[in-house]
Amino acid sequence: MNPSLFLGVDGGGTRCRARLCDGAGRTLGDGQAGPANLRYGVEESFAAVTDAARQCLAAAGLPVQLFEQTAACVALAGASEPFYLAAARAYPHPFHAIFVTTDAHAACVGAHGERDGGIVIAGTGTIGWAQIGGRHYRVGGWGFPVSDEGSGAWLGCEAARRVLWAHDGRIAWTGLLRAIYADFHDDPHELVRWMSAARTRDFGRLAKAVTIHAREGDPVAGELMRLAAAHIEALAMRLAAFGVRKIAIAGGLAAAIEPLLSAEVGQLLVPPEGDAVAGALHIAMQLAPARVLAS
Repeated sequence: MNPSLFLGVDGGGTRCRARLCDGAGRTLGDGQAGPANLRYGVEESFAAVTDAARQCLAAAGLPVQLFEQTAACVALAGASEPFYLAAARAYPHPFHAIFVTTDAHAACVGAHGERDGGIVIAGTGTIGWAQIGGRHYRVGGWGFPVSDEGSGAWLGCEAARRVLWAHDGRIAWTGLLRAIYADFHDDPHELVRWMSAARTRDFGRLAKAVTIHAREGDPVAGELMRLAAAHIEALAMRLAAFGVRKIAIAGGLAAAIEPLLSAEVGQLLVPPEGDAVAGALHIAMQLAPARVLAS
Protein backbone atom coordinates (compact mmCIF):
# COMPACT_ATOMS: atom_id res chain seq x y z
CA MET A 1 0.00 0.00 0.00
CA ASN A 2 1.41 3.38 -1.00
CA PRO A 3 1.42 6.16 1.60
CA SER A 4 -1.41 8.68 1.43
CA LEU A 5 0.08 11.19 3.89
CA PHE A 6 3.45 12.90 3.94
CA LEU A 7 5.31 14.34 6.92
CA GLY A 8 8.21 16.76 6.90
CA VAL A 9 10.19 17.23 10.11
CA ASP A 10 12.92 19.74 10.91
CA GLY A 11 14.57 18.80 14.19
CA GLY A 12 17.13 21.27 15.48
CA GLY A 13 18.94 21.99 18.69
CA THR A 14 16.18 24.24 20.05
CA ARG A 15 12.94 22.84 18.66
CA CYS A 16 11.38 20.29 16.34
CA ARG A 17 8.86 21.45 13.74
CA ALA A 18 6.65 19.20 11.62
CA ARG A 19 4.07 19.55 8.87
CA LEU A 20 1.63 16.99 7.49
CA CYS A 21 0.37 17.10 3.89
CA ASP A 22 -1.80 14.99 1.64
CA GLY A 23 -0.72 13.65 -1.73
CA ALA A 24 -1.64 16.91 -3.44
CA GLY A 25 0.67 18.87 -1.13
CA ARG A 26 -2.11 20.49 0.86
CA THR A 27 -1.14 21.25 4.45
CA LEU A 28 -3.28 19.29 6.93
CA GLY A 29 -1.60 20.22 10.20
CA ASP A 30 1.51 21.57 11.91
CA GLY A 31 3.24 20.62 15.14
CA GLN A 32 6.13 21.73 17.30
CA ALA A 33 8.02 19.99 20.08
CA GLY A 34 11.31 20.23 21.96
CA PRO A 35 14.87 19.84 20.62
CA ALA A 36 15.70 16.88 18.40
CA ASN A 37 19.49 17.07 18.02
CA LEU A 38 20.73 13.50 17.63
CA ARG A 39 23.87 14.30 19.58
CA TYR A 40 21.74 14.29 22.74
CA GLY A 41 20.40 10.81 22.09
CA VAL A 42 18.26 9.13 19.46
CA GLU A 43 15.52 8.41 21.99
CA GLU A 44 15.12 12.08 22.93
CA SER A 45 15.24 13.09 19.29
CA PHE A 46 12.54 10.66 18.18
CA ALA A 47 10.39 11.49 21.18
CA ALA A 48 10.31 15.09 19.90
CA VAL A 49 9.64 13.92 16.34
CA THR A 50 6.75 11.73 17.44
CA ASP A 51 5.31 14.47 19.64
CA ALA A 52 5.36 17.00 16.79
CA ALA A 53 3.92 14.44 14.37
CA ARG A 54 1.06 13.61 16.73
CA GLN A 55 0.26 17.30 16.94
CA CYS A 56 0.05 17.40 13.13
CA LEU A 57 -2.48 14.57 13.09
CA ALA A 58 -4.46 16.13 15.91
CA ALA A 59 -4.58 19.47 14.07
CA ALA A 60 -5.90 17.62 11.02
CA GLY A 61 -8.47 15.76 13.08
CA LEU A 62 -6.90 12.43 12.15
CA PRO A 63 -6.19 9.39 14.37
CA VAL A 64 -2.65 8.31 15.20
CA GLN A 65 -3.31 5.04 13.39
CA LEU A 66 -2.74 6.94 10.16
CA PHE A 67 0.98 7.02 10.92
CA GLU A 68 0.88 3.66 9.14
CA GLN A 69 -0.10 5.49 5.95
CA THR A 70 2.48 8.28 6.35
CA ALA A 71 5.82 8.64 4.59
CA ALA A 72 8.11 10.86 6.65
CA CYS A 73 11.32 12.71 5.97
CA VAL A 74 12.94 13.39 9.33
CA ALA A 75 15.70 15.99 8.99
CA LEU A 76 17.71 16.19 12.19
CA ALA A 77 20.62 18.16 13.57
CA GLY A 78 23.48 15.73 14.13
CA ALA A 79 22.46 13.45 11.26
CA SER A 80 25.46 14.69 9.28
CA GLU A 81 27.55 12.33 11.44
CA PRO A 82 27.50 8.69 10.23
CA PHE A 83 27.20 7.19 13.74
CA TYR A 84 24.14 9.24 14.66
CA LEU A 85 22.60 8.84 11.20
CA ALA A 86 22.89 5.05 11.40
CA ALA A 87 21.36 5.02 14.88
CA ALA A 88 18.44 7.15 13.70
CA ARG A 89 17.80 5.03 10.62
CA ALA A 90 17.77 1.88 12.76
CA TYR A 91 15.48 3.33 15.42
CA PRO A 92 11.91 1.93 15.54
CA HIS A 93 9.32 4.34 14.16
CA PRO A 94 5.55 4.31 13.67
CA PHE A 95 5.51 5.48 10.05
CA HIS A 96 4.81 3.61 6.82
CA ALA A 97 8.20 4.75 5.55
CA ILE A 98 10.94 7.02 6.83
CA PHE A 99 13.92 8.79 5.33
CA VAL A 100 16.37 10.32 7.79
CA THR A 101 18.72 13.07 6.70
CA THR A 102 20.42 16.14 8.11
CA ASP A 103 18.52 19.35 8.74
CA ALA A 104 21.02 21.16 6.51
CA HIS A 105 20.12 18.94 3.55
CA ALA A 106 16.41 19.62 4.05
CA ALA A 107 17.06 23.36 4.44
CA CYS A 108 19.00 23.39 1.16
CA VAL A 109 16.18 21.59 -0.66
CA GLY A 110 13.67 23.96 0.91
CA ALA A 111 15.69 26.96 -0.22
CA HIS A 112 16.39 25.86 -3.80
CA GLY A 113 14.15 22.91 -4.63
CA GLU A 114 16.01 20.46 -6.82
CA ARG A 115 18.20 23.18 -8.36
CA ASP A 116 21.86 23.73 -7.56
CA GLY A 117 22.47 26.03 -4.61
CA GLY A 118 23.83 26.36 -1.13
CA ILE A 119 22.67 27.34 2.30
CA VAL A 120 24.33 28.51 5.47
CA ILE A 121 22.30 27.85 8.58
CA ALA A 122 22.88 30.38 11.34
CA GLY A 123 20.76 29.14 14.19
CA THR A 124 21.50 27.35 17.42
CA GLY A 125 24.28 25.74 15.39
CA THR A 126 25.89 26.60 12.07
CA ILE A 127 26.63 24.60 8.94
CA GLY A 128 27.14 25.18 5.24
CA TRP A 129 25.52 22.80 2.75
CA ALA A 130 25.30 22.75 -1.04
CA GLN A 131 23.92 20.60 -3.81
CA ILE A 132 25.66 20.83 -7.17
CA GLY A 133 25.06 18.45 -10.04
CA GLY A 134 23.61 15.81 -7.77
CA ARG A 135 26.51 15.96 -5.31
CA HIS A 136 26.33 17.27 -1.75
CA TYR A 137 28.96 19.40 -0.03
CA ARG A 138 29.18 20.13 3.68
CA VAL A 139 31.26 22.73 5.52
CA GLY A 140 31.39 23.03 9.30
CA GLY A 141 28.60 21.96 11.58
CA TRP A 142 30.74 19.50 13.51
CA GLY A 143 29.00 20.34 16.76
CA PHE A 144 29.41 22.81 19.59
CA PRO A 145 31.82 23.58 21.24
CA VAL A 146 34.50 22.40 18.78
CA SER A 147 32.61 23.78 15.77
CA ASP A 148 29.44 25.76 14.94
CA GLU A 149 31.24 29.09 15.13
CA GLY A 150 28.95 32.05 14.59
CA SER A 151 25.93 30.18 15.92
CA GLY A 152 23.59 31.12 18.73
CA ALA A 153 25.35 28.65 21.00
CA TRP A 154 28.72 30.13 20.08
CA LEU A 155 27.47 33.69 20.66
CA GLY A 156 26.07 32.76 24.05
CA CYS A 157 29.26 31.03 25.11
CA GLU A 158 31.44 33.93 23.98
CA ALA A 159 29.18 36.37 25.83
CA ALA A 160 29.42 34.29 29.01
CA ARG A 161 33.20 34.16 28.60
CA ARG A 162 33.33 37.94 28.44
CA VAL A 163 31.19 38.25 31.56
CA LEU A 164 33.92 36.38 33.41
CA TRP A 165 36.55 38.60 31.78
CA ALA A 166 34.70 41.64 33.06
CA HIS A 167 34.42 40.12 36.52
CA ASP A 168 38.19 39.61 36.50
CA GLY A 169 38.76 43.20 35.41
CA ARG A 170 40.22 42.17 32.06
CA ILE A 171 37.65 44.14 30.05
CA ALA A 172 35.16 46.87 30.91
CA TRP A 173 31.59 46.08 31.88
CA THR A 174 28.90 46.88 29.30
CA GLY A 175 25.12 46.74 29.38
CA LEU A 176 25.15 43.29 27.77
CA LEU A 177 27.62 41.85 30.25
CA ARG A 178 25.84 43.31 33.26
CA ALA A 179 22.48 41.99 32.04
CA ILE A 180 23.81 38.44 31.67
CA TYR A 181 25.68 38.67 34.98
CA ALA A 182 22.48 39.74 36.73
CA ASP A 183 20.74 36.60 35.45
CA PHE A 184 23.23 34.65 37.55
CA HIS A 185 22.79 36.88 40.62
CA ASP A 186 26.15 38.58 39.97
CA ASP A 187 27.84 35.33 41.00
CA PRO A 188 30.59 34.01 38.71
CA HIS A 189 30.48 30.62 40.42
CA GLU A 190 26.78 30.27 39.61
CA LEU A 191 27.58 31.06 35.99
CA VAL A 192 30.32 28.44 35.89
CA ARG A 193 28.05 25.81 37.46
CA TRP A 194 25.40 26.57 34.86
CA MET A 195 27.89 26.33 32.01
CA SER A 196 29.07 22.89 33.08
CA ALA A 197 25.61 21.42 32.44
CA ALA A 198 24.26 23.77 29.75
CA ARG A 199 23.28 22.49 26.31
CA THR A 200 23.53 24.29 23.02
CA ARG A 201 19.98 25.65 23.30
CA ASP A 202 20.82 27.07 26.74
CA PHE A 203 23.78 28.99 25.37
CA GLY A 204 21.57 29.98 22.44
CA ARG A 205 19.19 31.76 24.78
CA LEU A 206 22.02 34.11 25.78
CA ALA A 207 22.46 34.97 22.10
CA LYS A 208 19.13 36.81 22.16
CA ALA A 209 20.62 39.31 24.58
CA VAL A 210 23.62 39.75 22.28
CA THR A 211 21.48 40.63 19.26
CA ILE A 212 19.30 43.02 21.27
CA HIS A 213 22.24 44.87 22.83
CA ALA A 214 24.07 44.99 19.49
CA ARG A 215 21.16 46.95 18.03
CA GLU A 216 21.46 49.35 20.97
CA GLY A 217 25.14 49.98 20.29
CA ASP A 218 26.71 47.85 23.02
CA PRO A 219 30.42 47.53 22.05
CA VAL A 220 30.88 43.93 23.20
CA ALA A 221 27.64 42.80 21.57
CA GLY A 222 28.63 44.57 18.37
CA GLU A 223 32.04 42.92 18.38
CA LEU A 224 30.48 39.48 18.88
CA MET A 225 28.02 39.99 16.03
CA ARG A 226 30.82 41.04 13.70
CA LEU A 227 32.84 37.97 14.69
CA ALA A 228 29.80 35.76 14.13
CA ALA A 229 29.26 37.30 10.69
CA ALA A 230 32.90 36.61 9.80
CA HIS A 231 32.39 32.92 10.60
CA ILE A 232 29.19 32.78 8.55
CA GLU A 233 30.96 34.53 5.70
CA ALA A 234 33.77 31.95 5.81
CA LEU A 235 31.22 29.16 5.40
CA ALA A 236 29.58 30.94 2.48
CA MET A 237 32.89 31.58 0.74
CA ARG A 238 33.89 27.95 1.07
CA LEU A 239 30.62 26.92 -0.57
CA ALA A 240 31.34 29.42 -3.32
CA ALA A 241 34.72 27.75 -3.83
CA PHE A 242 32.88 24.52 -4.65
CA GLY A 243 31.10 26.36 -7.45
CA VAL A 244 27.91 27.49 -5.71
CA ARG A 245 26.52 30.67 -7.23
CA LYS A 246 23.36 31.06 -5.17
CA ILE A 247 23.46 30.90 -1.37
CA ALA A 248 20.66 31.43 1.12
CA ILE A 249 21.17 32.29 4.78
CA ALA A 250 18.68 30.63 7.13
CA GLY A 251 18.14 30.19 10.84
CA GLY A 252 17.21 32.40 13.74
CA LEU A 253 20.28 34.63 13.38
CA ALA A 254 20.01 35.12 9.62
CA ALA A 255 18.29 38.50 9.74
CA ALA A 256 20.83 39.90 12.20
CA ILE A 257 23.85 38.45 10.37
CA GLU A 258 23.07 39.29 6.74
CA PRO A 259 23.57 43.08 7.01
CA LEU A 260 27.07 42.44 8.41
CA LEU A 261 28.26 40.33 5.48
CA SER A 262 30.58 41.70 2.82
CA ALA A 263 29.46 42.89 -0.59
CA GLU A 264 31.28 39.90 -2.12
CA VAL A 265 29.08 37.47 -0.24
CA GLY A 266 26.05 39.68 -0.71
CA GLN A 267 26.28 39.17 -4.47
CA LEU A 268 25.75 35.44 -3.94
CA LEU A 269 22.80 35.72 -1.59
CA VAL A 270 19.27 34.82 -2.60
CA PRO A 271 16.17 34.57 -0.41
CA PRO A 272 15.23 30.97 0.40
CA GLU A 273 12.10 29.77 -1.39
CA GLY A 274 11.11 27.70 1.63
CA ASP A 275 12.41 26.44 4.95
CA ALA A 276 13.71 23.09 6.16
CA VAL A 277 10.19 21.79 6.84
CA ALA A 278 9.25 22.51 3.24
CA GLY A 279 12.44 20.81 2.11
CA ALA A 280 11.73 17.74 4.25
CA LEU A 281 8.23 17.52 2.80
CA HIS A 282 9.65 17.73 -0.71
CA ILE A 283 12.04 14.89 0.07
CA ALA A 284 9.27 12.83 1.69
CA MET A 285 7.06 13.15 -1.37
CA GLN A 286 9.80 12.67 -3.96
CA LEU A 287 12.41 10.39 -2.45
CA ALA A 288 11.49 8.73 0.83
CA PRO A 289 8.90 6.21 -0.39
CA ALA A 290 11.01 5.05 -3.32
CA ARG A 291 14.20 4.73 -1.28
CA VAL A 292 12.78 3.13 1.81
CA LEU A 293 10.04 0.89 0.41
CA ALA A 294 12.41 -0.55 -2.16
CA SER A 295 15.04 -1.44 0.41
